[in-house]
Amino acid sequence: MTIRETIQKIEGAISVLYDSREATAVARQVVCRRCGYNFSQLVVHYDDETQIPDLESIVAELAAARPVQYVLGVAEFCDLDFTVSEGVLIPRPETEELVEWVASGAKRGARILDVGTGSGAIAVALAKKVEGAEIVAVDISEKALQIAAENVARHSANVTLVKADALGDMSHLGQFDIIVSNPPYIPQSDIAAMHSNVVDYEPHTALFVEDDDPLCFYRSIAQNGVKMLRDGGSLYFEIYERFGAQMVKMLEEMGYSDSEVVKDVFGKERMVWSRR
Repeated sequence: MTIRETIQKIEGAISVLYDSREATAVARQVVCRRCGYNFSQLVVHYDDETQIPDLESIVAELAAARPVQYVLGVAEFCDLDFTVSEGVLIPRPETEELVEWVASGAKRGARILDVGTGSGAIAVALAKKVEGAEIVAVDISEKALQIAAENVARHSANVTLVKADALGDMSHLGQFDIIVSNPPYIPQSDIAAMHSNVVDYEPHTALFVEDDDPLCFYRSIAQNGVKMLRDGGSLYFEIYERFGAQMVKMLEEMGYSDSEVVKDVFGKERMVWSRR
């Protein structure tokens, strides 16, 4: 088959799961990864013959709603490739905005704590963007820490991985200039409205919280921050779009100041910052 026909085959198999734009993006991602092209090269070579030995198994997995990042075993984040598999959240483009915000406010040599690191995407990206940064990344999941370790090694990043519970006391990790986290924040009641490629494959412990206490992770991390952030230190969170006002109120009650809520590229309130 030509590259064009290969893309059409993949699109046809997943058309019931994605809209046409998303289906095309998934198909192109598969072909680029398997054929070693970037997107610009792909367009030039559309009518070239190609052979992807595992194409049938890829198509079958995609048709079963398995995310393309898990099928390929890699996700791109902040222009870096990260190993991913079931057991860690697939890093999202919105989280890249969080990384850029943190990096823009970080001084050279900053000590940064990433809580709930998952694949290590935030920690590794910050290690690359903040000169001389000392990054500590924690997660409670052994699987996540194993995958994060692969990504730390893959990018030779100055990141120390530690097993720790975001809902527990983390003060033994020391003092930090910045604490950043993208914790679980989607209420359980939203599951029914979500796509099967997320609900059926990505780890629920990294995504969902109980409806009666959706801020539980933020509260615990912020409480740790009261003890762990140096004077004037910064706390950054990725948040659920409906939590902005609640987050600011909670943080101010804890003694944080200058809180700011920022919208993502889609116009949704997605990030919050506070000063200790």
